[in-house]
Amino acid sequence: MLETLDLTRKLDREAYVREVTARQIQLRELGYQVYLQKRPVIILFEGWDAAGKGGAIKRITEKLDPRGYVVYSIAAPQGEDKTRHYLYRFWRRLPERGQIAVFDRTWYGRVLVERVEGFAAEAEWKRAYKEINSFERQLKDFGIILAKFWIHISRDEQLRRFEERKAIGYKSWKLTDEDWRNRQKWGAYEEAVEEMLVKTSTRTAPWCLVEGTTNTGRARRSFRSWWRFSPRNSTTGPPIR
Repeated sequence: MLETLDLTRKLDREAYVREVTARQIQLRELGYQVYLQKRPVIILFEGWDAAGKGGAIKRITEKLDPRGYVVYSIAAPQGEDKTRHYLYRFWRRLPERGQIAVFDRTWYGRVLVERVEGFAAEAEWKRAYKEINSFERQLKDFGIILAKFWIHISRDEQLRRFEERKAIGYKSWKLTDEDWRNRQKWGAYEEAVEEMLVKTSTRTAPWCLVEGTTNTGRARRSFRSWWRFSPRNSTTGPPIR
């Protein structure tokens, strides 16, 4: 599926600013509709290290009412979360009615990093595809609007961004030894990503693949796709009473 993306596509800067401004105004109105309709919303982002997940989240939330959304940056489980089923910490973070929850990394870690790094046994991560599809089906049946984004970049582009982060002081904190180690396993991660997309892109919760080579293309694609999942366009799931 990843090979179908055109990573060379670019958007003129002036056109990008014009479209992002218009989309952010629309998103603010959609955020208000989420509140009025009391619809819980989940927007999740997965992607390669340095693909631009944080930047996409920044653009999407920039004009939203801060009282109406929360952003969760997911890392390795700690404390009580570590002693429970891997989905437990996500059940605890589901949005309230009328609230938007944005996830930077998600339950898909089970079939990505935990699979590749050996943190989950083979039987566990293979079972996780059905568990995740069932979990997302329950979310949709409850009335949650769910939008899933995978941000894709090439291996060469990732290296360029790593080198840029290493050279620029205020960006260097973003680059860790773990990022470099993960890069050495690109092939294993790519195989895991492809299988994840095939097995968890359902009619209930389809994946949206985003070309992340340029900031302009990434933000534009994310905005347009979120509009498709918005309360005004979503017909899946019963109204919540």
